[in-house]
Amino acid sequence: MKKKQEKYDQAYMKMAHEWGKLSHCERKKVGALIVKDRMIISDGFNGAPTGFDNCCEDEEGNTKWHVLHAEANAILKVASSTQSCKKATLYITLSPCKECSKLIHQSGIKRVVYQYAYKDTSGLKFLEKAGVELTHLKNTNEK
Repeated sequence: MKKKQEKYDQAYMKMAHEWGKLSHCERKKVGALIVKDRMIISDGFNGAPTGFDNCCEDEEGNTKWHVLHAEANAILKVASSTQSCKKATLYITLSPCKECSKLIHQSGIKRVVYQYAYKDTSGLKFLEKAGVELTHLKNTNEK
């Protein structure tokens, strides 16, 4: 069973990477998928809110304050649907920041699979403390 789960984890992570390519951000292109009962219920990538210019960085190259992270976009998409994140798995190309980790926990997501570790690991520490299962998927062929 574990081997089968690893296969699914790899496949969903590849899809998250593809979704991240849709981001207009220059610094980082992050993709996220929320999967429940082997069904993708939401997706997201980092970017500006609906109705705002798609440019994510200011003149100095810093991320604009209003840019939403990929996992926040995916969770918000579920919130506006008839679905629920309860007991779902979040696949994300970059581990969550501390702000997004609160959204993940509060939304009921029970497992987070990520590939790259964000510089600030306090989000991961919070999720671990909250009882969310964390999987660092290191060996996909994505760059």
